[in-house]
Amino acid sequence: MAQVRTNCINLEYETFGSSTFPAILLISRLGGQLLDWDESLCEAIAHRGYFVIRFDNRDSGLSSKIMDPAPGAAAKMFKALMNGESVTPPYTIQDMAEDAVGLLDALRITRAHICGISMGGVIAQTLAIRHSERVQSLISIYSTTGNPDLPAPRAEAVKVLFEPAPANRSAYIDYMVDLFKVISGTGIPFDSESHRLLAGRYFDRSFSPQGTAHQLIATLMQPNRHSQLAALTMPALVIHGDDDPLMPLAAGRETAEAIPNADLVIMQGMGHDLPMMTNSHWAKILEVMVEHMAAHRASR
Repeated sequence: MAQVRTNCINLEYETFGSSTFPAILLISRLGGQLLDWDESLCEAIAHRGYFVIRFDNRDSGLSSKIMDPAPGAAAKMFKALMNGESVTPPYTIQDMAEDAVGLLDALRITRAHICGISMGGVIAQTLAIRHSERVQSLISIYSTTGNPDLPAPRAEAVKVLFEPAPANRSAYIDYMVDLFKVISGTGIPFDSESHRLLAGRYFDRSFSPQGTAHQLIATLMQPNRHSQLAALTMPALVIHGDDDPLMPLAAGRETAEAIPNADLVIMQGMGHDLPMMTNSHWAKILEVMVEHMAAHRASR
C-alpha cells in the first residue's frame, strides 16, 4: 500500500493489475475502509484487464484524520443537525470527491471508471457532476440522489447505524456483526464468521468513531443532486438490492431515472451487503460491472 498527498490530506491507497490497463476507482461506504473492496474481488477485476484502485476516504483507515476543534464537537454538531439547526461541517461530500480526483491526479490517470457503494456512490456521483471529463463511466451501487423526499431507511437500520461503536475490540466485533446483519438482505444466508473476521481487520487497522461521525454529518448534509445527475452524459450503471433496509430500492430507481440512459440492475434479495467474494450477490455484480466497463472501455 502507499499514500499520496492531495487536498491537504494524505490518502492511503492500493492498486491491483497493470497501470497500463483502463482504471477503475473504488470508493468506500460510510465509516468503511478500503477493506470494503475484498482483495479477491479487486484481483478478479484486475484479471479482466483493469487497473484497480481502492483507497481509504479521509477520516477512515490509514488516511488522514480530521481533528475536532474541541472535545465532543462532532457529537454537538450532529445533535444540532438533528434539531434542524445550521452547522458548518468539518468537510463536505464535495471535499471527498475532490480527494478522489486528487488521487487520480497523483496516479496520472486522466479518465477512469468511477464506482462507489452507499456514501461512496454519493461521492462518485458528485465527482461525475464536478469533473465529468475524468469519468469514463459511473457505477453507483446502493446509493441515492440525495432527494430528501425518498423513502426513509427502516427503523431498525437507523437504530443500529446511529449506535456508537464500542472501543473494546471484542465488543466492536459483536457490534459490527450485528450492524452487518441488520443492513444485509435476506436473499442469501448471513455469514457471521466472515463478517467477524472482517470486523476484526477493521478494528486492528483503524478505529476512528470520530471520523465516522464526520462522514455521517457530510452525508446527512449532501445536496439533492437529481437535476445535476440529469445533465450527465457519460455511461452509467446503477446497481441496487430490492431488500435494502438502509437505502430503499426507490433510491436506486430514482438514481437510474435521473441519469440519462443509465442501466439499472436490481439484485433480488440483496441489501446493503458488503462486497465479499463469498457473497453470491457480489459474484454477479462483478460480472455486471465488467460487462458494463467492457462496453465503455478506453485505453490509458
